[in-house]
Amino acid sequence: MGSDGSYTFTPMEYRTLGRTDIQVSVIGLGTMTFGEQNTEAEGHEQIEYALDQGVNLIDTAEMYSVPPRAETYGSTERIIGTWIRKSGKRHKIVLCSKVAGPTHVLKADYLREGTNRLDRRSILAAIDSSLQRLQTDYIDLYQLHWPDRSTNFFGQLGYRHAEGDDSVPIEETLDVMTGLVRSGKIRHVGLSNETPWGLHRFLQAAEQRGLARVVSIQNPYSLLNRTFEIGLAEMAIREGVGLLAYSPLGFGMLSGKFANGARPPQSRIVRWARFARYNGEFAEKATASYVEIARNHGLDPAQMALAFVNRQRFLTSNLIGATTMEQLKTNLASAAIELSADTVEAIESAHRAQPNPCP
Repeated sequence: MGSDGSYTFTPMEYRTLGRTDIQVSVIGLGTMTFGEQNTEAEGHEQIEYALDQGVNLIDTAEMYSVPPRAETYGSTERIIGTWIRKSGKRHKIVLCSKVAGPTHVLKADYLREGTNRLDRRSILAAIDSSLQRLQTDYIDLYQLHWPDRSTNFFGQLGYRHAEGDDSVPIEETLDVMTGLVRSGKIRHVGLSNETPWGLHRFLQAAEQRGLARVVSIQNPYSLLNRTFEIGLAEMAIREGVGLLAYSPLGFGMLSGKFANGARPPQSRIVRWARFARYNGEFAEKATASYVEIARNHGLDPAQMALAFVNRQRFLTSNLIGATTMEQLKTNLASAAIELSADTVEAIESAHRAQPNPCP
């Protein structure tokens, strides 16, 4: 940080998206606050500032803003769409969105009359609606927001097998997505909230049936949740399906703003009880350790946490989100930070003492 309180940025690092020729910024802009915690004007300001700092990956979903509800369904895509129309800068961004999985998971009965699945009917309806809201004729990376089958995601660590599985076959879903690639509506296919088995099956289907090969996987990853390292990190590196890391600050926990029991009234985990995934005794205890490490090494806690994510070999892009411009500037500045060996060892020691308190 400069003496005037401003941040000095080094050139943004870019990494290859899967086995494509697309280069994406190591920091990506997550937008799920647009339309709930951020207005249209604020969303446009965030996008413009991020682009000026070298960010080119913008991530959204049909289900955003968050928390999902009927009144704000699609609002984030609409805000990005008005920015695209007004700015004329569609060509400067790698635009990522997602089609929702089965509606019962989020109790989103308003989505396609509560019948949404990852089948042909739903995916075709979803892509056309997203393109209309985004005011573009193609999406660079179209992701499956969560699996059609019952498995462990959204904070469920252990796997509980469901007998009598009636989920849409992975091959059927990927066939529809491949059709979207061939029609030009999307350029590439990505996964989200997926498991090693699921990723393997998508890659197998692509190889055996000549279908589109997935290029990324968007899963949670942070100092509070490093479960990606257990099975998916090896897959990501060996198969060229890099991580788009979401919740890298654990919904703001790792910024230190909740230290000593503080509860900022406008924060997500205070306003909405559904975000208990990053709350509670174990989360607070682990966070306190990481905040202390950051301060002992002269680092901003949020920037240290983001820099740790940035340094991972399996990472393609780290999706940051912010509700204020000051948060955005702080988070973007993490791209210029290299953690010392001593800092990394202190982080690893804290992780060994309290591993993955927020899976």
